[in-house]
Amino acid sequence: MTIMMYGISNCDTIKKAKKYLQDNNIEFTFHDYRKEGIDETLLATFFEHLGWENVLNKRGTTYRALSDEQKQNLSETSAKQHLLDAPAMIKRPILLYQGQYHLGFKAAQYDEIFA
Repeated sequence: MTIMMYGISNCDTIKKAKKYLQDNNIEFTFHDYRKEGIDETLLATFFEHLGWENVLNKRGTTYRALSDEQKQNLSETSAKQHLLDAPAMIKRPILLYQGQYHLGFKAAQYDEIFA
């Protein structure tokens, strides 16, 4: 069974999530958006399972760089384009385990997922 983690390797939250998995001897594959990219199909899957508003990271610098007009006019369609253009705006990590998608990282959350 393959566990897939999606994110950006220099992200602190990704580093914590990877360390958790490694410390618990949980094998996983890492997909780095910066190196491997992201396409519409994968993004649509994230939106379907997690909701586009949840996938969009509004706390990062990339989002804050959007104009007020862009932020006010966000829709699923415009968000998809922003995330394809700037994958750093995707909330991290996204974890795929046993057909379920999980968003973000907290040790307690991963304890439950892998219990």
